[in-house]
Amino acid sequence: MIVNLKNPATNQFKQVKAGFSWTMFFFGFWVPLFRGDWKWLIIMLLLDILGLFTFGFVTAVANIVMSFLYNKLYITDLVANGFKPTDKASANILQQKGIAFNGLVA
Repeated sequence: MIVNLKNPATNQFKQVKAGFSWTMFFFGFWVPLFRGDWKWLIIMLLLDILGLFTFGFVTAVANIVMSFLYNKLYITDLVANGFKPTDKASANILQQKGIAFNGLVA
């Protein structure tokens, strides 16, 4: 499911997948790096550094857990930064995923 989000203040548009993140599963910290999501990039890098001392166990577990959580966390951060759904279908997906938002983009 793809969610269309737009920030009315900056006129920036983003299409974000809602649900399981296969890219996070396979590529780990690279996903927040390319999305410009600095908070989760730092968290994932710290977990990867910790994984060096556990023979990769922490890194593997973190990638699996974050695969289920990351897209929802990313969308929640975007909504908190002023992004709003652009259509009714995107608004319905956000409601299904339990993400609170403040109206549609006019």
